[in-house]
Amino acid sequence: MRTDRLIQTVETHIEGLPVRVVTGGVGVFPGKTMAERRRWFIDHSDHLRTLLMCEPRGHGSLSGAILQPPTRGDADWGVLFIEVTGVLPMCGAGTMAVATALVETGMVAVAEPVTRVRLDTPAGLIVAEVRVDGGRAESVTIRNVPSFPVELDRRVDVPGLGTVRCDIAYGGNFYAVVDLEDLGIPDDHSSQQRLLDAGSAIMAAVDDQALPVHPEDPANAGCEHVYFRAPGATARGGRHVLVNHPGWIDRSPGGTGTSALMAALHARGELGLEEDFVNESYIGTTFTGRLVERAAVAGRDAVVPVITGSAWITGTAQYTLDPTDPFPAGFAV
Repeated sequence: MRTDRLIQTVETHIEGLPVRVVTGGVGVFPGKTMAERRRWFIDHSDHLRTLLMCEPRGHGSLSGAILQPPTRGDADWGVLFIEVTGVLPMCGAGTMAVATALVETGMVAVAEPVTRVRLDTPAGLIVAEVRVDGGRAESVTIRNVPSFPVELDRRVDVPGLGTVRCDIAYGGNFYAVVDLEDLGIPDDHSSQQRLLDAGSAIMAAVDDQALPVHPEDPANAGCEHVYFRAPGATARGGRHVLVNHPGWIDRSPGGTGTSALMAALHARGELGLEEDFVNESYIGTTFTGRLVERAAVAGRDAVVPVITGSAWITGTAQYTLDPTDPFPAGFAV
């Protein structure tokens, strides 16, 4: 076997979303913080992301996480979140998958009934509490970054859809929250392509007309997620369809998306602190969210969410790169 690389991974899924956790074979990326490492990775090592996420080793609905030594003394591991579309500042589902993989492979000291895992991410320190029974990670609760609405009831002009009303909110990534009833698109699998087309068009319109930028990190900008609330959804939960850039449906309920939606609901006075919010995904799986305290981000009112879900290990793998492989950085169709 000829190979220029040998990369080790733990394969998982979090409530249906496949997450590839890279545990070895990539080295340590430069940077004094994980945010700096993210920027360096984007500029100098993006071919590694596409090698692992795109075809023929990956696919369009795959998420990933690369483990790194932490850049801060109060963290167990550092994490970069990768997808087919880019390198995210934060991924709630990915964080739960990473915490599960670390516990079940023994890469952190495991205690029962709860193992606390502290993860250094580009968006900040994320604490994951893993409920453990017999060495098995039964569920993971993450304490996410402070989340906040950017603008409620924003109107954007979207080609093919007209004027669309949306809430723009941050939960580790920026989201546009749209009611499906406003668009007249049915909440069923026969509407999948319409949902993908609408999501992509809304992302582009938001970035063109109301580009969201994190007030403390200008590199964290842009809307790459649209959260379509299904009819019947309330301030205590409901079904949704989450479309991610450039056009794929999230299988999980979305950790940062759940956080962003709860922040918007709180700003509207519809969801209080210490109230459960049950978020159902496109495939019927759920995350349970709760707002636990108020916070501030650059003087902006924010809330701190916790999200609970479960992940499962589906396998381990070693990925290689033959020097004659015509696709050393993968490809996308």
